[in-house]
Amino acid sequence: MNGEAPTALNGGEPSNLGVSGGAVTLVEGSTFCLSDRLGDVEQGTPYGLFYRDARVLSRWELRLDGQRPEPLSVLSPEAFTARFILRRPPRAGAADSTLLIVRERLVADGLRETITVENLGRETTAVDLQLHVDADFADLFAVKEGRSGNGRAEVVVADVELLLHDRSDRTRALAVSSSETPAVLPGSLSWRVVVPAGGSWQTDIVAQPSMGTQPIHSAGRPGEQYEFSEPGRKIAAWRDTATNITADNMQLAMVLEQTESDLGALQIHDDARGGRPFVAAGAPWFMTLFGRDSLLTAWMALPLDVGLAVGTLQQLAEMQGQRVNPLTEEEPGRIMHEMRRGPASGAVLGGETYYGTVDATPLFVMLLAQARRWGADVEAVQALLPAADAALAWIADYGDRDGDGFVEYRRATDRGLINQGWKDSFDGINDATGRLPEAPIALCEVQGYVYAALQARAELAEEFGDGTTAGYLRDRAAELRTKFAEAFWLPEKGWFAVALDGNKRRLDALTSNIGHCLWSGIVTDDHAATVIGRLAATDMDTGFGLRTLASSMGAYNPMSYHNGSVWPHDTAIAVAGLLRYRHIPGAIELATRLAEGLLDAAVAFGGRLPELFCGFPRTKFSAPVPYPTSCSPQAWASAAPLLLVRSFLGLDPDVPRRTLTVLPHLPLRWGRVELTDMRLGGTIIDLAVEGDRVTASNLPDEWRLITH
Repeated sequence: MNGEAPTALNGGEPSNLGVSGGAVTLVEGSTFCLSDRLGDVEQGTPYGLFYRDARVLSRWELRLDGQRPEPLSVLSPEAFTARFILRRPPRAGAADSTLLIVRERLVADGLRETITVENLGRETTAVDLQLHVDADFADLFAVKEGRSGNGRAEVVVADVELLLHDRSDRTRALAVSSSETPAVLPGSLSWRVVVPAGGSWQTDIVAQPSMGTQPIHSAGRPGEQYEFSEPGRKIAAWRDTATNITADNMQLAMVLEQTESDLGALQIHDDARGGRPFVAAGAPWFMTLFGRDSLLTAWMALPLDVGLAVGTLQQLAEMQGQRVNPLTEEEPGRIMHEMRRGPASGAVLGGETYYGTVDATPLFVMLLAQARRWGADVEAVQALLPAADAALAWIADYGDRDGDGFVEYRRATDRGLINQGWKDSFDGINDATGRLPEAPIALCEVQGYVYAALQARAELAEEFGDGTTAGYLRDRAAELRTKFAEAFWLPEKGWFAVALDGNKRRLDALTSNIGHCLWSGIVTDDHAATVIGRLAATDMDTGFGLRTLASSMGAYNPMSYHNGSVWPHDTAIAVAGLLRYRHIPGAIELATRLAEGLLDAAVAFGGRLPELFCGFPRTKFSAPVPYPTSCSPQAWASAAPLLLVRSFLGLDPDVPRRTLTVLPHLPLRWGRVELTDMRLGGTIIDLAVEGDRVTASNLPDEWRLITH
C-alpha cells in the first residue's frame, strides 16, 4: 500500500483482503473504522475499529426485530464521520416501511455512534434493537492478511456497561456504554423501544479503547454535533491556518475540498511534543508514520501548510537510525520506513520501527530545503541540519556499499522487503521480459532523489554562509548527473533503465519511474525530449493517468499492484517533472493531458483519488476500474491534486531570498485559480491566476514577484 507493499511480512505480496466496493472507511489520526454500508462490522471480515494498530472492535452489528436493516444511503461530510441512513424492512404484505433508522458515527480515539429511530407512520410502533459487540484485539497485519483467526475477547458485564479485555494482554481493553439504559448481556446491548407516530427515539453509544494505565479519552459527548467534536475542532483549526485554494472549475474545486478534508483527518498530533503534526500514510492499513509516504505527502501539501512538513521532518529526525541492526535494517543516518504499535509489531517488523527503505533518506534532505523555501522557521531548519548531514553520510556509506556512486538496496535478512523503493512489491522491479533481478538494486528514481538532495543541502549551506560546502555538494551532484546518464540511459530504447541489478546490468523495462527522474532534475535536456515522447505513447498513458509499467512490457498486468496500474501520486510527480522541462516541446501538452485524465478519475471516484486503480486504457472502459485492495483515503493520493495545482501555477516561493515565482500554464478548463491566506514565513499572500495573468496581493515591498 501507499507505495509500500501491502504487507511487510511477505516481501510486498498484495493481500487478498481489503476494502471492496461496498466498504465505508472513516479515519481520524491513527484511529480508523471499516464497515459495510449499513454501518455493520461483521465477524470474519477485515472490517473493524482499529486503534493503535490493533482491532478493538471485530463485531458491531445492529439488528431490528432480529433483522438487518435495509440501506438507503451513506453521507460522509468529513473523513472522520458518516451517517448511515437505513429503514426497517417492510412488513409482510406492505410495499413500504415507515421506520427510519439513522446511525451517525464519529471516529476519534474510539467510536461514538448516535442511533436515531424515527416513526414516519400514523400509529405507534414497537421495535427491538440489538447491537452485537465483540473484539479480537488482533494485530492489524494479522487482520489484513486473514490470519486473525477466531480470537474472542474476555467479556464482562459491569452494571449497564460492557467491558471487553484482550485475553493475551489485559492492558488492552474496550468499554461500551449507552446514554439510554440498555439490557446488557455478554456480547450485546439491546433496547425495547416504543416510538409514537411522528416521534423519534435516540441513544448515544460510545466504544472507548484503553491501553494499560493510559487515560480514556471520550470519542465525543452525547448529542454533540460532529462540527463541535474534537476531530471537528481539529479540522476547523487546520482549515483556519491552511491556505484556501479555490478554482472556477467545479470538479477541481470539489477534488481540492476533499483533499483538504482527507489530509486534515490523516494528520496525527504528537501530544508529547506539543501537538506536533505529521501525516499518516493512509487508511485502512497504514494509519501510522511512513518515511517515504509522509515525506512526499508533506512536500505536496506545502501550498497548504508548511507546518506539516516541519512536524514530519522533526518526527523522522528523532527516529533516525543510530546503529546497525539487521533485524530492523536500522543503520546510522537512515530514515525509517514505517512505525507500528500493534500487539504483533515485534514479530512482523523486528520491532516497532522498520528502516527498510532506500528513498526516504534523500527525500528527507529534499523536503528540508523545500520547507525552508516555503517559510519554515530558520531555527527549526538549523536544528534539523545534523539529521540532514547524517542522511547524506548514510547515502555515501551504507547506501553505496560498493562505491560506484549509486545508491543500492539489498535486504539485510529474509524477513525484510525484497524491493525497497516505492514499488516495493516483490515483483515490482523487472526487465522488459518480466525477469526479476538479483540484488543489490540501484533504482533510477533514487539516483534522481540523491541528486536533488545534494542540491538541496547545497542551497541550505549557501543560505547559512557555508559556500565551501555548497560548492562541494553541487560538484557531487553534477558528477552524479553525468554518471547517471552514462549508466542508465538506453539509447536503443529511448528511456532510462528502471534499475541496475547486482551485476550492473540495465533493467530495460519502460516504467513511470523515469517521470520521477524528470521531477528531480537529473535528466539532461537531450534525454528529456526523448523521454517525454515515450511517456506520451499509448502504452504508458491510459487516459486516466500514467501506467507504472508500459503495456508493451513482459510483466504488464493492468490489474497488478505495481506492473501496469495507475498510482495518482506517481502521475502527479511525472506531471511536476514534465512542467520542470516545460521549455521542451510536448512537455506542457502531455502534462495537461495526464492531469486532466487524473482529475476525471478523481471525479469518477467521488472526488477522492484512491491509492491506485487498474491501468486499463480509457478506450476500453470509460471509467477507471478500482483496484480491489486500494487504500482510500490515502495520503499521497489525497495530496496529488495539490502538486498538480502547484506545478501548473509554476509556483516556487523562496522566503530566504524574498522571491515569489509564478510561471503559469493552467489547463484551459480550470479557469481562475486562487490561493488566499498563503503563509510564507511571516508573510501572508493572496494569489490569483487566470490564463497567464498573475495577481499577488499583500506582497511586501521587499519581495520580488517573478512571472516570466
